[in-house]
Amino acid sequence: MSATETTHDVTFTVNGVLRTASVPARRLLADALRHDLGLTGTHLGCEHGVCGSCTVLVDGRPMRSCLLFAVSVDGAEITTVEGCLAPDGGLGPVQQAFVDCHGLQCGFCTPGFVTTITAYLRENPDPTEEEAREAIGGNLCRCTGYQNIVKSVLRAAEIQQEQGAI
Repeated sequence: MSATETTHDVTFTVNGVLRTASVPARRLLADALRHDLGLTGTHLGCEHGVCGSCTVLVDGRPMRSCLLFAVSVDGAEITTVEGCLAPDGGLGPVQQAFVDCHGLQCGFCTPGFVTTITAYLRENPDPTEEEAREAIGGNLCRCTGYQNIVKSVLRAAEIQQEQGAI
């Protein structure tokens, strides 16, 4: 049996660039980003929304891209880990903090942490350690590197304050 799947044209602003793709209705946003747009920074871990590796910002809010259909966010502004750079194209504050504090571990979960923390620091630019732990509570690191990831949250806040970004 031959199956030809109907596709739908979707348009997103991804990392500040208008992008279009023709996707089946069942295509997950994570798959559209990775396979249709070539943005492989977004990782798929559990594919059940539990681990947070696929977290991207949709209209500024962190969301699990493995739980969203691409067609459901047509017209949205999406930020992936690739879009969390500094304005000059260098590492963004959260990315730099992960390097400074050895928060990367194996790196698989890092894109989800970076987008989650980026959104969090917009709401709370000066978190306590306890607040930082709460902020990353929805993301899983299988390497169990949470101590250094918490340090990264606090360091990212310092970097943003040093840069006058907040």
